[in-house]
Amino acid sequence: MKARYLLAASALGLATTAHAQSTGSIDFEENVIVVSGGINRNGVEGIVVPDTSKARQVLTNEQLGRNNPGQTVLDSINIVPGVNFTNNDAYGSGGGQLTIRGFSSDRVSLTVDGIPLNDSGNYAIYSNQQMDPEVIEQVNVNLGSTDVDSPTASASGSTVNYRMRTPGEEAGVVASASVGDYNYRRFFGMIDTGAMTPFDTRGFVAVSKTKYDNPFNNYGTNDKFQLNAKIWQPIGNEGDFISISGHYNENRNNFFGSLPLRLDANRVAGPNSSNRFPITRDERFYDVPACEVNTFDTPGIPGEADKPNGCGTQFDRRYNPSNTGNIRGASLFHLSDNITLSIDPSYQYVKANGGGTVTAREGLSRGLSGFIGGSPYFGMDLNGDGDLLDEVTLLAPSQTQTHRFGVISNLRWDFSETQSVRLAYTFDHARHRQTGEVGLLLPNGEPLDVFASNVPLLDVTGAPLQKRDRLSYAILHQVSGEYRGSFMNEALQVNAGLRAPFFTRDLQNNCFTTSDSGFVDCFGAGDPRNAEYAAANPTVQGPQERLLKYNKVLPSFGATYDFGNNMSAFVNYSKGLQVPGTDALYNSFFFAADTASAQPEPETTDNIDLGVRYTSSMIQAQLVGWYTKYTNRLASAYDPDTDRNVYRNLGVVDKYGIDGSIAFQPIPQFMIYAFGSYMKSEIKDDVQSGACSTAQVTGGVYGCTTQGQPLFVATAGNRESGAPEYSYGVQARAFLGPVDFGATAKRTGGRYLYDTNLPMYGGTAAAPVEIYGAQTPAFWLVNLDARVKMDWAGLNDRTFLQFNIYNVFDQLYVGSVPTGLNQGNVIGAGQIGGTPGSAPFAQIGAPRTFSATINVAF
Repeated sequence: MKARYLLAASALGLATTAHAQSTGSIDFEENVIVVSGGINRNGVEGIVVPDTSKARQVLTNEQLGRNNPGQTVLDSINIVPGVNFTNNDAYGSGGGQLTIRGFSSDRVSLTVDGIPLNDSGNYAIYSNQQMDPEVIEQVNVNLGSTDVDSPTASASGSTVNYRMRTPGEEAGVVASASVGDYNYRRFFGMIDTGAMTPFDTRGFVAVSKTKYDNPFNNYGTNDKFQLNAKIWQPIGNEGDFISISGHYNENRNNFFGSLPLRLDANRVAGPNSSNRFPITRDERFYDVPACEVNTFDTPGIPGEADKPNGCGTQFDRRYNPSNTGNIRGASLFHLSDNITLSIDPSYQYVKANGGGTVTAREGLSRGLSGFIGGSPYFGMDLNGDGDLLDEVTLLAPSQTQTHRFGVISNLRWDFSETQSVRLAYTFDHARHRQTGEVGLLLPNGEPLDVFASNVPLLDVTGAPLQKRDRLSYAILHQVSGEYRGSFMNEALQVNAGLRAPFFTRDLQNNCFTTSDSGFVDCFGAGDPRNAEYAAANPTVQGPQERLLKYNKVLPSFGATYDFGNNMSAFVNYSKGLQVPGTDALYNSFFFAADTASAQPEPETTDNIDLGVRYTSSMIQAQLVGWYTKYTNRLASAYDPDTDRNVYRNLGVVDKYGIDGSIAFQPIPQFMIYAFGSYMKSEIKDDVQSGACSTAQVTGGVYGCTTQGQPLFVATAGNRESGAPEYSYGVQARAFLGPVDFGATAKRTGGRYLYDTNLPMYGGTAAAPVEIYGAQTPAFWLVNLDARVKMDWAGLNDRTFLQFNIYNVFDQLYVGSVPTGLNQGNVIGAGQIGGTPGSAPFAQIGAPRTFSATINVAF
């Protein structure tokens, strides 16, 4: 048996091994996979199809390195069937939008070395904050499932895990410099120490700096700094080790390229609410005019109500700053010939906000200062003109600060040559502090400090003015177990798991909740004004703390059968869970604590995969049919004006589809990879959006004949919004001596904007006008890359010139777009209950972008 352990343990260090998430999951899966011997572990030019019971695909650094320098790893996985990512810019530091099999990004668990990267509050994924591709060993995509030890509260859908490289055994240096369109500059450097001690201790440190202009306007920039490091200490000769890794990332970037998704003929393209989306390529580019903001230093006129002039309020002037970092430990110990222990501790830190501005008032509201009705009231003269009549523009971002501790531990027991079990305990504890302090703007509209929380402004009572003030603890204790066994001369591999998470959401809201969509009036914890406000508003839920618990048993089962001749079949079932995020839970504070509406139910999924694979040194191929059933499906829509998410329950949703890919390298000089997916989803019922008011009854709103009558949105039989029905593409690469050429082309189908599957309307209920279709148009995205290796000049083959062109045909397309239940008062086909809601803002897809990189390694 010891030889078997050596194979399994040594696989942990191979760059081409198809790693899972935590050290324990790697150890457990490799223990079975290595001895089965049925898979080509090297893949085909960085594309690997692991022989597991899950629908999984792996891209190695060989594949990631061909993309734009510094590119987000989420753009790189856009070639995995079922994955769709729209990048806000070609370089990856401006953000983007991810779906996998129609699962929105807040339903996808994103991890690095097994630790969760989703926001601990709303489960959001921030694509522009991910690790530099040069230090990523591989990225592993589970389509529709997760591992039994995963510390996730959000993965009702899929899992994306990427792993940091292991330090090299020899000392070395890698340095690269890149330039490109939009004044792009990036510098990257990495040093490997090689063996530093007699015990083979080794490590690396890597640093990068990226800066470039926004592609669509004359104003903002993307400025990014990143540091990564790792120390690796092998122990003994059975693959045991201890390692510690660190990551730090700073982003300072403006929002950009977000325009109203409407095509009215009487409007012009631009970023303001009165504008429309571009129709031609040239219309994508616009100017943000220089201006002078009315703020504290702007002289006022005594006795007159001075008003802001609008400067500083443009969306493109807003910042999205973030400081994020983590420290990750990993370890593997063979306690005996058949018992293995792994422990992976971690700590994460986040300080970030989404910028914005607000109109501040000098006077009082109902006799009170504070943040009331969406505006800060100071109760004091702000501009020194001697009156309290004026309004000024201030910075008002939504600030978040997170401290997160976790550990994933696994104990594996091989009780026979072909049977193994593991027990796992997972802990995740996140302190999530969310505030909304207001700060000063400089005369030119720039913030004095992008983190307004650093220098918050105080009202007349000396309290900070903020649009939200809440503290939550997201706590997970999870026990899980998994069995794996080999039968029929190791042709059949079976695994069965049970995951039992115990989630606690401890939430404290220091504000008054005035609506079920997140509006609050805020004075601060323990402030004496709370009592006065509560007395005047007895029906409004005041500051309070609530404790909610979500416990679930989540089974999984899978099997693979090896037919020989490189062919295998697999089946997998898993149950997924998403606990309501903090936005949904804080919105529920609008309702009394003892009501059903104050206790949102978790979303669950049942996921089934059935597929076949063919793997050899020449071919990596997989075809999967899948089915997912949602129960209590939550739908959310982001409102950029209020900076809040509005949640609705779609009930039961069924979806199913097919994913397929084949990578084929018939000769060493040529590789071609084709991939595609199709998805069908069906919302089973109409969704209640509220109850009819007296005004709606008297106003003749469709479906409202009596007060209190349920008001439904027509969603039954419709597709979910936000995900394309299909996508397909191809990648080809030629290796011609010192020059490599590559091309990647993908077509992404249309995406419904609303769960009603209706077009966008303007006008009125009596005279609606279609201003945009029901779906975004399908589009092609074609990227080219070329690499000139310098070994012919006496240098090594890791020294090269690389050229990239993103969106080579300069396709105009809709990138990231918010989706939701319906467009305001649009209930169903021909059913408009009032003036249609405003059009959402959508991101322009990244334009054609050229870059060049020189990479030197020695």
